[in-house]
Amino acid sequence: MTSEVADLAARLVEWLREQVGAAGARGTVVGLSGGVDSAVVVGLCQRAFGDNNLALILPCHSDPQDTEDAVLVAQAFGVPYHTVVLDGVYDMLLELLDPGGIENPRDLAAANLKPRLRMLALYYFANRRNYLVVGTSNLSERTVGYFTKYGDGGVDLLPLGNLVKRQVLELAAYLGVPERVLRKPPSAGLWAGQTDEGEMGLTYAELDAYLLSGKARPEVRERIARLSRASEHKRRMPPVAPA
Repeated sequence: MTSEVADLAARLVEWLREQVGAAGARGTVVGLSGGVDSAVVVGLCQRAFGDNNLALILPCHSDPQDTEDAVLVAQAFGVPYHTVVLDGVYDMLLELLDPGGIENPRDLAAANLKPRLRMLALYYFANRRNYLVVGTSNLSERTVGYFTKYGDGGVDLLPLGNLVKRQVLELAAYLGVPERVLRKPPSAGLWAGQTDEGEMGLTYAELDAYLLSGKARPEVRERIARLSRASEHKRRMPPVAPA
């Protein structure tokens, strides 16, 4: 298994170099959340580009532990990183958009402002440096639409886009992602206590098993199909009307 994972890592590093070179860019920028997916991506980009790779840590009313874990990952891989706290701009924008305030702390429209603000910051730094923005979504998340359109879905490259979560975890262990990050319950950090599996209504084990083998309990199969249909618009370019 180790040799297979090593070969996969090498192929992804080479793919990143090819994609960035074909675009005439110099390197990569990655949003580092403190989770395992972004840790794997930043590790691969660091292997591919060294000092021409930047990690951005972009807390927005985030759990301080996530910021600490993001710094831990950046330091473990020797990645240049920059922290931009988005709390103030998020509060100001939300006040402009909805002066009456948001009563529900799990309001999805408000929560989705966070990844969309991060996308703005990532592209600002990418444009300044002639870098490409590298996303962190995996196949499991993409299949059920577990990402924010024009937020964490607004990227140039998706090196993990054809890997299920289990494969990402194998890569993480091979690359040397810190154990503390490896063991964290996956979360997009949209609100306190939020988890990926809780939001999806599925475990990654169920989702991965279905994607790899086509096997699942009927209710799991239907849940995946329903989420996939509802999120199809996220995985394609906007339809263009005929002339």
